Amino acid sequence: MNILRFTTAGSVDDGKSTLIGRLLYDSKSIFDDQYEAVKTSSEKRGEEYVNLALLTDGLRAEREQGITIDVAYRYFATLQRKFIIADTPGHIQYTRNMVTGASTAHVALILVDARKGLSEQTRRHVCIASLLRIPDLIVCINKMDLVNYDEQLYTSLVTEFRQLIASLGFREVYDLPISALHGDHVVERSEQMTWYKGKTLLELLESIEIDEEVTPARFPVQYVIRPMSAEYHDYRGYAGRVAGGAFAVGDAVTVLPSGIKTKIKAIDFLGETRERCTRGESVTLLLEDDVAVSRGDMFVAEHQMPEVAQDIEAVVCWMHETPLVPNGKYTLRHTSRETRCLIKEVRSKTNIQTLEEEPTQDQVMMNDIVRMRLRTLQPIVFDVYAKNRTTGSLILIDEATNETVAAGMII
Repeated sequence: MNILRFTTAGSVDDGKSTLIGRLLYDSKSIFDDQYEAVKTSSEKRGEEYVNLALLTDGLRAEREQGITIDVAYRYFATLQRKFIIADTPGHIQYTRNMVTGASTAHVALILVDARKGLSEQTRRHVCIASLLRIPDLIVCINKMDLVNYDEQLYTSLVTEFRQLIASLGFREVYDLPISALHGDHVVERSEQMTWYKGKTLLELLESIEIDEEVTPARFPVQYVIRPMSAEYHDYRGYAGRVAGGAFAVGDAVTVLPSGIKTKIKAIDFLGETRERCTRGESVTLLLEDDVAVSRGDMFVAEHQMPEVAQDIEAVVCWMHETPLVPNGKYTLRHTSRETRCLIKEVRSKTNIQTLEEEPTQDQVMMNDIVRMRLRTLQPIVFDVYAKNRTTGSLILIDEATNETVAAGMII
């Protein structure tokens, strides 16, 4: 049974948490005691209905304020497949949390309040979903109960949304009218909107195809294992997580950035030896030759070479209250390698209203999405983000505060 990862996105109060709560409840994916706890919390808050949003708002501050602050991950399954949900905040100051939640998603579930239409934050989330190469979008026009289930209004909002994303390159875009509060078209069909003939949300989630990315073999070294004992005196293993493709015993590999060539002697996995490892698995590789390898190096398939460079171009989402410093020096973290870098040039900024890139002379502030050119102190080994999300992504860290200030995709 395969796993579909999807993230919620949209503006504040569009009903993301309520939708996820409704999806979990109507698909019978929560226990009775969980429902009773939510019911009790709703009564204490003086609400006339059971607030299913409380199923995902796990932090005390979230429950008290009635907003989502952090990314809430929830898991459920049907007979067709398993699901991992990332419920992300809609407030503009928590845009960075949305980037985190969407970074591994197969599908972005965009909510639009039928009364308010497309907001700036909704546009920003759509732009980020496009940059993160999420292949499919599901657009839920929510709160249809508050607009008398108006088909004409729904159609006009869908038309506006599709015009907005026409040039963003999503593989498929699905749309449906829902009421998360009452459950219309979430799991069960709605008696109020018989004019909608498409699938319910759950039916869509169960039927969307998951494309397994075919990526070249990549293994960033996280840790060199050299036990200091007589029993393992000649053991030298390289621990890490396979970031692309697969490796097998006997495979010819190149160690980058040094360029040394060798072969895989053995693969250790949880104390057992294996013949093969694939993307996403954390293993220890042993090499046939005694070569110099350290944290931050990368093993790659000999015939599938990545880029190795110090000058890179990336699209970056600025995630900190402190503005970008022109020609500023930051620490760049890429896979398991860290190196200092210099921001050489900010080439353009994304206009959130039109989602087009425009030249900019303005300061780069929190939540701005910009294209920039970086120069690293040491070479990094990478693929463009479109080919490999792991080896094509990076973060920037403020050297003075050690805080993450930006996340980017190498283009």
